[in-house]
Amino acid sequence: MSTQEFFNRTEEHLPFSAGQVIFQQGEPGELLYIVVEGQVDIQLDDQLVETLGAGDILGEMALIEDRPRSASAIAVTDCLLVPVTRQHFLTLIQHTPLFALQVMRVLANRLRRATTHQQRYS
Repeated sequence: MSTQEFFNRTEEHLPFSAGQVIFQQGEPGELLYIVVEGQVDIQLDDQLVETLGAGDILGEMALIEDRPRSASAIAVTDCLLVPVTRQHFLTLIQHTPLFALQVMRVLANRLRRATTHQQRYS
């Protein structure tokens, strides 16, 4: 079962309208989100980093590091997101190894893209 299928069946969904800020760079991070429907832009210093869609995870770094948000997230389209608290995140990682692996893949892919981007423009 994919993360999206798992959360479609078990969690509360929060609606965000196109253009609505989900979180701002520098804010404390209390939640991560899983995109159920729609698209979300991730921006770093007002520069587009990536656009996320259904099944993608955002906001995980703030929960892992317990530091302020490293980027902003803005709804590109009307969206439905599943919020995940720090406690629920830790429980999921403990009891659902595939969820932990998916979070690690997200982080690895973002690191790879950032490194490639940096090499192209340096």
